[in-house]
Amino acid sequence: MDRTITIQRFTSTVDDFGTPVEIWTDLVTIRAQQVQTSTDEFIRGYGASDETVIVFRTWWRAGITNADRIVYAGDAFNIKETKEIGRRNGLELRCQRLA
Repeated sequence: MDRTITIQRFTSTVDDFGTPVEIWTDLVTIRAQQVQTSTDEFIRGYGASDETVIVFRTWWRAGITNADRIVYAGDAFNIKETKEIGRRNGLELRCQRLA
C-alpha cells in the first residue's frame, strides 16, 4: 500500500443565493496499491482518443460505488468496477481516467 488516493462523492449543495451547486466532495483519503495501468487508443467518431485504465487495491471499505471517483496524482478517475477481495479483506477498484 504505497500510494495515497482520495475517494470523492458527487454531492449537491445550495450556495448563498439559493442556487443548487453540484460538487465533488472528499469521502476518504486512504492508502492503496497500484496493481495495473494500461493505456489503449481508440478510433471514435470524433477522432482518436486514449483511454487509461488503472487498478487499485486497498483495505475493505463499505459504501464505495461506481458513482464515486478517485483522485490520484492530480488526475481524476471514474470508478468502473469494484470487487471484494476475500471476505471483506480488501477492495479492488478498476478505474478509467476522466478526459
